[in-house]
Amino acid sequence: MIKPKPSLGFELFSEAKYLRKVVQMSAKQKKVIVTCAVTGSIHTPTMSPHLPITPKQIEDAAVGAAEAGAAIVHLHARNPENGLPDQTPEAFMKFLPQIKARSNVVINLTTGGSPTMAVEDRLQPALKLKPEVASLNMGSMNFGLYPMLNRYKEFKYDWEQPYLAGSEDRIFKNTFKDIRYILESCAENNTRFEIECYDIAHLYVAAHFVDRGLLKGPLFIQSVFGLLGGIGPHPEDVLMMKRTADRLFGDDYYWSVLGAGKNQMPIAAMSVAMGSNARVGLEDSLWDGPGTLSKTNADQVTRIVSILKALNLEPATPDEARQMLQLKGPDKVNF
Repeated sequence: MIKPKPSLGFELFSEAKYLRKVVQMSAKQKKVIVTCAVTGSIHTPTMSPHLPITPKQIEDAAVGAAEAGAAIVHLHARNPENGLPDQTPEAFMKFLPQIKARSNVVINLTTGGSPTMAVEDRLQPALKLKPEVASLNMGSMNFGLYPMLNRYKEFKYDWEQPYLAGSEDRIFKNTFKDIRYILESCAENNTRFEIECYDIAHLYVAAHFVDRGLLKGPLFIQSVFGLLGGIGPHPEDVLMMKRTADRLFGDDYYWSVLGAGKNQMPIAAMSVAMGSNARVGLEDSLWDGPGTLSKTNADQVTRIVSILKALNLEPATPDEARQMLQLKGPDKVNF
């Protein structure tokens, strides 16, 4: 017998019940952790004069983001002469001690580096500098930056155009062996990992490493939306990512989101209302509203903090984030 289709009222009631459940599933929290990713390896110098390139610019951007309300800063390094991503520990040491001296902010170092780098090179800053937090990508993927070529007629540096064009035929390699290698190499550092999930399958990979005992809760799951090659930015994509994480990890994880480009603030606003934490910054979006480049990372932090306060939410301090994520503390890093 064919069952009658539920009425719209029933569907809305069921969805409302689910949304209430969504907010209750991931780890209970009173404050929202704001992460700021200040430069990254996606955008190139031609795209914005405000993209931090030099060690001093990265230092000031990180401290400014912390002063605006970020509890965590996620950091990459670049060659100060041409902005090329640089994953040597020496490049990071040109700004890490200065940031630590000026701010209590939690420092999160990338192990993603750039899709053009070998995993052994990408690992070195986290391995040698032993940060409180490091990012860790949960799967190999297409990482399409080449559509950005259509926006620019000329590039400031000769590496930019081939770097973007090459992404049409480039795999960002993060195999099971690569992930295991990073986790095992950093095990004695007591570094917590920000688990980067660009698609639903990446959540299952994280669960696989939990089952193997290489990842332990509370997990810090960073869901990435809107990057070409990963999950899209539709609200249904956000809900599906949250549903799956809830089913796999229960209340033993903290959820954070980032939306690429124009999706940054809409994704963040929707997700924090569902109980997430949020990541902003010039790594993820160069914009501060339609057609307006962000002049500083702090501008984006200020915007997400204003959204939080409009929702009667409060940003976590660095020490509150340390307590929530069970971090080892800034006195136990190697910089």
